[in-house]
Amino acid sequence: MGQWTRKGWTDGWKALGVDTIPAMKGTLDSLRQQLATDTDYFRHVYNYTFEFSRPPGQRSLALDMAQGFWALLIPHGLKGGALAHVSASAQQDGDGDGDVVMGSAGEEGWKDEYTQWWFEFLESSGAKGVSKDVWHMFLEFVRTIDAKFEKYDPEAAWPSTIDDFVEYARNRLSGKA
Repeated sequence: MGQWTRKGWTDGWKALGVDTIPAMKGTLDSLRQQLATDTDYFRHVYNYTFEFSRPPGQRSLALDMAQGFWALLIPHGLKGGALAHVSASAQQDGDGDGDVVMGSAGEEGWKDEYTQWWFEFLESSGAKGVSKDVWHMFLEFVRTIDAKFEKYDPEAAWPSTIDDFVEYARNRLSGKA
């Protein structure tokens, strides 16, 4: 698992303008809040977590490690709004610059219980690790999937692990699992 160097640790705190333990505590509270509410910051921390945690020379993150980080990150982002549901159907924002707006249109998305389903699915499938592709795509999947898994597009470029999970989740929702 990743380690911070002493220099990296001290340089990081200096960059934040923090030089005392009480200031660290206050900054951690602020960063925790930002992680919960800021989608871009959440994505940055989430993606960094994979690289930081992956053992040197390995291409994937051990399943138990991935589950531990998901158990910490996903509920925090859901509760604070950083992982608020966005509709998979994108629309132009109308100002002519090509920007796309992703709107929720009142739909519900990923629920806390689905994270546990994801863990159960991975364990039952015999997965030993989580690839970088699955790690990164899972975040987008959580943000865009509707609560009933009805609008999932199996023709989109999702990893097969996510395709298989959608089938598993649909079966659970319909009482077949």
